[in-house]
Amino acid sequence: MENRISRFRLFSIFTFMKKKSSNSKSGTAKESLTSGKEQAKGWWGEGPVFVFLYNKQKKEAITNGDAEEILQFVKDSEHTLHESEALRVIRIDNEYSHPILFVDTGKETGLDPLDHLRMAGYRLAKWAENKAIKTLMIPPLKKDSEEKRYAILQGLCHASYTFDKYKSKKSKKADIEYLFADNMEIDGNSLQALFSGIDLAKNLINEPGSALTPAVMANIAQNIAQKYGLTIKIRKSKELEKDGYNGILTVGRGSKNEPAMVTLSYKPKQKNITHLAFVGKGITFDTGGICLKPQDKMYEMKSDMSGSAIVLAAIQIIAELKLPIEVDAILCLAENRPGENAVLPGDIFKAKNGKTVMVENTDAEGRLVLIDGLMEAAELGATHVIDIATLTGAIRRALGTSIGGLFSNSEGLAQTLMETGAENGEKWWRMPLDEEYAEGLKDKTADIRNIADDGPGAIIAAMFLKEFVKEDLQWAHLDIAGVDFTAKGYKYTEYGATAFGLKTLVETAKKYSTEEIRC
Repeated sequence: MENRISRFRLFSIFTFMKKKSSNSKSGTAKESLTSGKEQAKGWWGEGPVFVFLYNKQKKEAITNGDAEEILQFVKDSEHTLHESEALRVIRIDNEYSHPILFVDTGKETGLDPLDHLRMAGYRLAKWAENKAIKTLMIPPLKKDSEEKRYAILQGLCHASYTFDKYKSKKSKKADIEYLFADNMEIDGNSLQALFSGIDLAKNLINEPGSALTPAVMANIAQNIAQKYGLTIKIRKSKELEKDGYNGILTVGRGSKNEPAMVTLSYKPKQKNITHLAFVGKGITFDTGGICLKPQDKMYEMKSDMSGSAIVLAAIQIIAELKLPIEVDAILCLAENRPGENAVLPGDIFKAKNGKTVMVENTDAEGRLVLIDGLMEAAELGATHVIDIATLTGAIRRALGTSIGGLFSNSEGLAQTLMETGAENGEKWWRMPLDEEYAEGLKDKTADIRNIADDGPGAIIAAMFLKEFVKEDLQWAHLDIAGVDFTAKGYKYTEYGATAFGLKTLVETAKKYSTEEIRC
């Protein structure tokens, strides 16, 4: 994975404030530059471009400076070198020889202050990359805090992700150096661990379905386990059948690519009383099975394993950070496609907890593999279980493409996830678990069926999962079907996998590693 942190440097704020030579004349910049246009080459000079962050709407300076003066200066300047809706570059015609980049942190609507800073960092880095800027200097922040610094750094790091593995011409990596004031402490190790995990998750999700089969993903998990000292158990068809995990087997029957359940465990020497388990849906490609999906944009179903990619990346980050908390990551891997052995609508199987399940719709397969993971988490002795899955189109219709759905039987866990997500640019909306909708899952020939005749699909799917959650477990279900993949761009993702939910899982583990159990 790319080491983004090597490009960050601390500096004394005056180190690069080089004065013009004595023979420079006032007005030179104005005479040689046309307002709103850039010279073909080298307009930024030999030194760095200085960056000032401000919020135009709130009339607030983010980096040190007076907001009113900054706004007036930007408005009146005749030395504009570049201008867009949220970025403006101005050459200062005074004793200093460097242009100044003013970044409006309030361009996007609906974001919290920290996500505004992430987006500002992202836009700043994308602009610098497009203009081949070599060095950017970010001065001290006004009302400085670790959270603000970390948010800006995250935005800068997000901007450098590309997935060009299958391009004949690779993207040229921008070599930008970011200079920060020497009083701005940077936790480089944590940042690098986070973005190594984000890259892992995004790369896996962006892979074509034929390239990333359950076996390939299991091998990747094995390599990660070896690298980070994790224990790992890989169950293939025979082991799944022997141990009673028939949900994954049922879904994977139609494919020549064998299904698997992969369990990774992180067990630090020092740990607290919380034992977390992450369960990820890992349908490496979802055709819908016998209940075939429409062809329109079916290629996006390569991302139906986003949940498993995210829990795998989460446990990697947690292990790299050496958090004092026991964590399991359970990957429920299968390929859902028609075949001579494919599960048929109306088929019945017995789950590990003894309940019989009638498969009414083969395209409601994610919940079938997840129940095996939920029961595995209980077998491992987890106290808190979080599953994450691209589970229902209904959640996308309800919450759109910016907010994930959250269901939970625990007020404390739900509150922690909501707060953690909000702090990290991942919005969650708490959805109800209403027993009234469980009635629709009752079946005449089996104990339960995997869909209901009518009703709210996301809630019904969550109620189905709840039937297989051990009663004393604190459990949350995260439905990311609307937020996992973007074709039009979403915040700091231009196209493809977003890894939405990964930060929430990692930061939740951090909180539980330092706090008592929340009931």
